[in-house]
Amino acid sequence: MEGDRRVGVAVDFSPCSTEALKWTVDNVIRTGDHLILVTVRSEVFYEEGEMQLWETSGSPLIPLSEFCESIMKKYGVKPDPETLDIVNTAAAQKEIVVLMKIYWGDAREKICEAIDNIPLSCLVIGNRGLGVIKRVIMGSVSNYVVNNASCPVTVVKQANHE
Repeated sequence: MEGDRRVGVAVDFSPCSTEALKWTVDNVIRTGDHLILVTVRSEVFYEEGEMQLWETSGSPLIPLSEFCESIMKKYGVKPDPETLDIVNTAAAQKEIVVLMKIYWGDAREKICEAIDNIPLSCLVIGNRGLGVIKRVIMGSVSNYVVNNASCPVTVVKQANHE
């Protein structure tokens, strides 16, 4: 079944999502897989009218070759150099297809929508390691996704968290 898997990683370009991406590349990705970076922008930023069309369904799938500054600026996304290095290296070494899908809105809901709409075989998500009180007040994206996703979800904690 090589080439049939669509492995998603929820990324917000924070240290915990970078850790989840590294873990995915090291432990999940196989030759021929599709690695799909799912990112959700909380604010709605329209540079052009066409962005309104994507507010509900998300952006088109963006290939790695188009992860350039001008394209990412159009979507209001700023991938960090470490993330770009990880996916470029993985694409070359493991012969995988890397794509990005951008959504706008509530991260919890949009990540679950992405699982069904892309569709994803599995999802890996980072955990910021919020304490109990912050998690209750702010809510945990990873907890919501684990409980509501229609595919297997792996939560990766940062190495420096206990």
